[in-house]
Amino acid sequence: MKKILIALDYGLSAQKIAEKGYELAKSMHAKVVFLHVVADEVYYSSMDSAPFLGFYGYDFFNIDNNDSLIESSKNFLEKIKTHLKDPEIEIIAEQGDFAKVILETASKLQSSIIVLGSHSKNWLEKAVMGSVTESVLAKTKIPMFIIPIKEDK
Repeated sequence: MKKILIALDYGLSAQKIAEKGYELAKSMHAKVVFLHVVADEVYYSSMDSAPFLGFYGYDFFNIDNNDSLIESSKNFLEKIKTHLKDPEIEIIAEQGDFAKVILETASKLQSSIIVLGSHSKNWLEKAVMGSVTESVLAKTKIPMFIIPIKEDK
């Protein structure tokens, strides 16, 4: 069976990426797998407490260890799964380098397509932080579906 790996972060764009990736998977009659890669705790503690996927008050910020980050990530992915009303969606939360975990998971699952969002960044942000999407694209042999994201500032 075909599998579509949809990698999601905690940004406001997660809903759009999940929905567009899900539409692609359903059009291909493919199994959907959501992946969230847990980053350094500093990343989570510096986020605004904005609503994610329209779920106001979803709290990612009172986290004190890596196990809690993984559990919080799974809860986040479960909310998205519930939003899409599809109990067959598989969820995975892993810790590590964003691009490396995405590539390893896609390979292990024998994914047909990797779905990622691409935030528009200026040249300085790309030089300093790099881009997960660009890194995955440079290293993968699996086709990608890249969803352009422009978040209002």
